Amino acid sequence: MRASGPAPASGRRRGPPGRSTARSPRAVALAALVRIDTEGAYANLVVPAMLAGSGLDARARAQVTDLVYGTTRLRRACDWLVDRFLVSPPEPVARNALRLGAYQLAFLGTPPHAAVGETVAVAPARTRGLVNAVLRRVAAAPVDEAGWPSDAVRLSYPDWLVERLAAELGREDALASLAAMDEPASATERADGYTQDLASQWVAELVEAGPGERVADVCAAPGGKATALAGTGARVIAVDSRPARAGLVAANAARLGIAPGRLAVAVADGTRPAVRPGSCDRVLVDAPCTGLGTLRRRPDLRWRVAPGDEARLAQLQVRLVDAAAALLRPGGVLVYSVCTLTAAETTGVDVRLEGERPDLAPLPPPGPPWQGHGRGALLLPHRAGTDGMALFRYVRTARV
Repeated sequence: MRASGPAPASGRRRGPPGRSTARSPRAVALAALVRIDTEGAYANLVVPAMLAGSGLDARARAQVTDLVYGTTRLRRACDWLVDRFLVSPPEPVARNALRLGAYQLAFLGTPPHAAVGETVAVAPARTRGLVNAVLRRVAAAPVDEAGWPSDAVRLSYPDWLVERLAAELGREDALASLAAMDEPASATERADGYTQDLASQWVAELVEAGPGERVADVCAAPGGKATALAGTGARVIAVDSRPARAGLVAANAARLGIAPGRLAVAVADGTRPAVRPGSCDRVLVDAPCTGLGTLRRRPDLRWRVAPGDEARLAQLQVRLVDAAAALLRPGGVLVYSVCTLTAAETTGVDVRLEGERPDLAPLPPPGPPWQGHGRGALLLPHRAGTDGMALFRYVRTARV
């Protein structure tokens, strides 16, 4: 598309995308978006790294985070908004500048003169004509809810994910959950100062550990739930398979002032956790999963997870629960949780356990905002403004 003249902002220091020395929040955001798009960089890693060298103040840093996370979450919707006015695919940096501008226009309510002008100003010179022309047309052609071609485009998710959750949760709950995960995540601070989503805090509470009990957390990093369990007075062994992540658990415990006698950290594979069989009163398996309940705080994850990932991770989850059950004394309690919403990783795993582990008798699910989910419970993101989470609790009987 041929463009009318650009409307660059004047007097602003600009640098090329990919350079973290730029002063403009939009310039830093554009550089981050290009790296996420073209290099596969993770938003939650690349943004802090680029902010560290940006020289931006706290307010501008927050703006960068909002621009990058919001544009990445709503990437598909932004692409549809601009593709109406393109005749051929733009180069990556222009594509990301267009996404950045469309996000401000359609979802932030930024005045058009600022959204267009400031975005054009940070785009490379060779792309400014195109970016200026397309964003001006996006600003002049807003889309109401009925104008989107599909819910997947409107909410900016892959088709397969919308269809999967609609089939499994019902369309109303699925769309409400997905819409909730298009909003920024809030931070919740525990009484001990640790910042953790409420859903994760509730999972730790539902382990119902008590003073003096021996508790194993077999997938413990970064340590939020393990430290919460230690806070009950229980003696916790926190296991993680990777040394660096186990070190993160130890660092968090030290920062919270938890003595090593209350929380010990071990590096071990959760399917072979190196804890004496039958020695634990309670075990938590907060298992690796697709993380599809945490899309508020992990903006690029929706574009990384593929349909086959669920089945692969469900296999691992069964193995982890199976190994964890052996650590329990008869009468001990096992909690299996995942921060995702699909059946393959929740009820699908429980159905397998029901057939293969008759010694794991289900316990009653918790009440609202949790809702019944097979023999366990599900927490949908729009119910309480938390991450999405599934939880199953079992008591180990003497029967094997």
